[in-house]
Amino acid sequence: MAELLEKLIPNVLDYQDKFFTACVATLQMFVISGVISFFLGLIVGVILTVTKKDGIAENKIVFSIIDIFINIFRSIPFIILLIFLIPFTRAIVGTAIGVTGAIVPLIFGTVPFFARQVETALANVDPGKIEAARSMGSGPIALIFRVYLHEAVPELIRVTTITAISLVGLTAMAGAVGAGGLGSFAISYGQNQFHQDIVNVCVIVLLIFVCILQGIGSFLAKKTTNRSLFKKIEKQAKITENEKK
Repeated sequence: MAELLEKLIPNVLDYQDKFFTACVATLQMFVISGVISFFLGLIVGVILTVTKKDGIAENKIVFSIIDIFINIFRSIPFIILLIFLIPFTRAIVGTAIGVTGAIVPLIFGTVPFFARQVETALANVDPGKIEAARSMGSGPIALIFRVYLHEAVPELIRVTTITAISLVGLTAMAGAVGAGGLGSFAISYGQNQFHQDIVNVCVIVLLIFVCILQGIGSFLAKKTTNRSLFKKIEKQAKITENEKK
């Protein structure tokens, strides 16, 4: 086995310590920026949903400000956004390189995308359920947690998976400006030194990571969708049974 690896990926083995360090750096960037982006994006997406026209807390000013902010940052290519945010990143975290320096631009690149995805997911919630909850005296907070977020769980899982996969690509791209991780490793030790096996291994690792994320997301979305359908069927069966009585 060792001889086969030595034949297939000799340069990866020569730089194996740096390779594992790059894998850890990519994972750190993904987890830290992903967790922060998830909560910020979810909050922003909910605010967009409730403050839009005919929303449960309609507010044109708040909606317009957030909507413009999202459109601006979504329109900027991430590689340019990385460079644009260097002064701001240095002011916030003290550095614009390494894992720490990549967190800020990764958040700015992910939150607008995820917030728009959340807005789309929540827009698919049945308006009848919202009106029914409002007629029973539910306030905005109760509507958000008991209706919007509760009913949109399967769709939210799907859009979170899409965003997570997109974030993997952004972490690799961040390596082009010194953020570290597999992107930086592939460029510095692979492309720049003409070591194709290093580039190939980095691509394979990222593909495996993406496949794992997609598999987990699909499983959870299917699980929650089936549970939701089961409850609906059970509820309908009870109604039919009561009508017969």
